[in-house]
Amino acid sequence: AAMLPALRRCRPGPVPLPALAAALGPGPFPGLCPGWSPRTVPARGRKTRHDPPAKSKAGRVKLPPPVDPEELLVVLERYRQHRLVLSALRAEFRAEVLQRKREERLAAEGSVEEQEEHRRLMAWNDEENARQQARREERARKEEEEQKRKKLEIAEKQARKMEAFLEEKEKEVLQLQEEAKNFITPENLEARIQECLDNPRNYNFAIDKDGRIVKRTVLS
Repeated sequence: AAMLPALRRCRPGPVPLPALAAALGPGPFPGLCPGWSPRTVPARGRKTRHDPPAKSKAGRVKLPPPVDPEELLVVLERYRQHRLVLSALRAEFRAEVLQRKREERLAAEGSVEEQEEHRRLMAWNDEENARQQARREERARKEEEEQKRKKLEIAEKQARKMEAFLEEKEKEVLQLQEEAKNFITPENLEARIQECLDNPRNYNFAIDKDGRIVKRTVLS
């Protein structure tokens, strides 16, 4: 209520000089009404930092919202990937800008020596690339030949093993054919029985350590 007369005196419009001089006083700003200051003008719906809190919120404790640990890890990982992508893009753009500036500078200066040096280095680079390519091709050719030789050796070794196996089996077949001549068959069963009866053998004997017969019983 005390400020209303002062504000009325400070309203816009023609003010007589004596009244303006009388209105000036020891206010904070020269030329303004006494006791008036922008800091004293209240803001509608706002508090100053020096005002006490409301009674309903005096004992309120502000707690941060709960955070899900799994969601926090996912968000942090996505932020990290986002920062990596942005840093890579910035580096790429920076390199392009620097290269473009360098090319423009070289074109503007028209440095013959630098261009000649560049051509010489590019020619040396091409020669070195060709030499390395020839070395790689030679190494690949030798490796291919070595693999073919190893495969050939393995095939020959397997062929020799198979040949030896077949020879051994052939010998076994021939031996079985030779032994089959003495097999007992229904046709020669009577003859073999008669042969065993005509030529009895005594297997009741004892031998010494050297395999010699030392004792034999007589067939009855």
